[in-house]
Amino acid sequence: MSRVAAFLFALITGVAAVSAAEAPSTYTHEIEQWRAARVAKLTAPDGWLSLIGLEWLHEGANRVGSAADNDIVLKAGPAHLGTVTLASDGALRIALAKDSGATVDGKPVAEAALVDDMHAGADAQPTTVRFGHANFYVIDRDHRKALRVKDADAEARRDFTGIDYFAIDPSWRIEADWVPFVPAHDLEIGTAIGTIDKVSVPGKAVFQRDGHTFELLPYQEEPGGELFFVLADQTSGKQTYGAARFLYAALPAGGLAKPGKLVLDFNQAYNPPCAFTPFATCPLAPPENRLDIAVTAGEKKYAGGHH
Repeated sequence: MSRVAAFLFALITGVAAVSAAEAPSTYTHEIEQWRAARVAKLTAPDGWLSLIGLEWLHEGANRVGSAADNDIVLKAGPAHLGTVTLASDGALRIALAKDSGATVDGKPVAEAALVDDMHAGADAQPTTVRFGHANFYVIDRDHRKALRVKDADAEARRDFTGIDYFAIDPSWRIEADWVPFVPAHDLEIGTAIGTIDKVSVPGKAVFQRDGHTFELLPYQEEPGGELFFVLADQTSGKQTYGAARFLYAALPAGGLAKPGKLVLDFNQAYNPPCAFTPFATCPLAPPENRLDIAVTAGEKKYAGGHH
């Protein structure tokens, strides 16, 4: 080999070696950035760690406040905040106590209608009642309505201990085959509050790992949104949260109606809100999404809080 050829060979192999070395570093940085954004959202003043209550409403008048003589006793706020009235047709109104200091969607009104999270619309928020550094809004779960109560000074937020992870492993970033279902399949998913949600599954992600083939069924939380996977595996209940972990994936390049490819990055598998608070209403991994393999990537079980 001539000196020039030898030089070119060394240059090419050197560049290849640098590129190979840089690729994992770039990927690691991307996952670290994703983790930082995830923790920032979780620990935000109105994030999941701020939850201090999930209070189910009964039909009729529900007196609300921090005093013990209320129908719903809050962990924060004035002794007597007001009365939330739930009509037989599901309509909701709140009448605030005169000296409560509370606002409804930022306005100091005496009373107002309340719109829950299922009826607010895709681009709107449920009606929020604020009092001091706390607030609540109404959620609708299987035609039952509850106050979701948050407090920026919640103990879970103050005492957050951080998230433990498996080591970042690029091999768990897997390109899967997308197999569409025509028509879409129905899937029943249980929840932490004992209800059953029926979701529409547009297809399945099929992937290989350690010489075996696995399948996962996703659904979309909103039309046109990313694919959402609720899954469990052999680490569940041991190294990871027992009920499920969540994972999002971008839509296949060719759309949901055609066979294609999609990326499942298990380094971004993360704990549901129920891993951090007893006041969430998380979906549970259905039997179809319980993988017979240890997914040693993503978030581990949370060490703090109620779990």
